[in-house]
Amino acid sequence: MFPVTGTTALLLAIVFGFAFGWLLHRGRVTNYDVIINQFRLRDFTVLKVMLTAIIVGGLGVMALVDLGAATYHVRDANMLAVVLGATIFGIGMVLYGYCPGTAIAAVATGNVHALVGACGMVFGAILYAFSFDWLLAAILPVWGLGKVTLTTLTGIPALLIFGGLIAGAILLFWSVERRAVAPQ
Repeated sequence: MFPVTGTTALLLAIVFGFAFGWLLHRGRVTNYDVIINQFRLRDFTVLKVMLTAIIVGGLGVMALVDLGAATYHVRDANMLAVVLGATIFGIGMVLYGYCPGTAIAAVATGNVHALVGACGMVFGAILYAFSFDWLLAAILPVWGLGKVTLTTLTGIPALLIFGGLIAGAILLFWSVERRAVAPQ
């Protein structure tokens, strides 16, 4: 494999970004009602799309690493930052009705309300950048686990973890679909 840089990397980023947005749109997760109804436990499209993406992406990365075409770059597991970030992200997603990826794809489809929220995300990113030194000193060191993975924490091989994730996803998909066709 050769490293992809410069113009080639930029063109590939555009192609893959377009494909990602198109797939989000085709998966209906650029639709505000679909996302809101996920939180209302009435439409599980978002859950199905995200779990499928996590599994396919994870298996793809594992395959690339096994083939020597990629390497893992494990980041520090700063659990307080993860919990706080996930909480802010979740509240924002419930209030806004989009996550960052679906928001940009919704903007591309012409949704003006998604554009307003995307401007809010840019403002939030600017606030994060200006507060990063404080976060680095006050939040990131708390409950830091270092460079760990589920495999290093549990001793369970990554393929077995993914096998469990796949089995859990299939069971969840089956349960959700069964609930959807059950008489109300």
